[in-house]
Amino acid sequence: MARAVIATIGEDRPGIVNELSQIVHEMNLNIEDSRMTVLGGEFAVLMSVTGGSVSLDMLETRVKELAAASGLAYLFHTTTEVAAAQASPCLVKVEAMDHPGIVHTVAGFFSGRGINIRELNTETERAAHTGTPIFNLTMMVEVPAGTDIVELSDEFFTFCEERNLDGTVQAP
Repeated sequence: MARAVIATIGEDRPGIVNELSQIVHEMNLNIEDSRMTVLGGEFAVLMSVTGGSVSLDMLETRVKELAAASGLAYLFHTTTEVAAAQASPCLVKVEAMDHPGIVHTVAGFFSGRGINIRELNTETERAAHTGTPIFNLTMMVEVPAGTDIVELSDEFFTFCEERNLDGTVQAP
């Protein structure tokens, strides 16, 4: 079974998901995994599609045509599934008053320990009474076998305290 990852971005409008999923369906392919969201007024799609290699080639042509007709930017990348490493998933949460560099700082903590970030989501919201921008980060990390998760959680707590972040690491 062949696999491709497709990323598109363009002005948000009704029907984008329907158009993309229709093309995938017409090619007799399967959307195995996807993320779709509006960011700054732009609609972004990231999806993993599987099926026959000939159908994936045809899909690339159809996505290119759709992008040209509707003003979408796109990337189409054929890939293979990588075997999962021996790792334990952990949920990481961080909350702080918004300021530049939070993602970079937190990502550095984990990459410096050889811990892979599997998924990362952020959002900024306004505090209820003050209107202060509050930054929220949630991510799933893959902690290598043999790593003491309690020790990692304690180290991360200290790391966050030193940077005026509220953060936790926990097994899901």
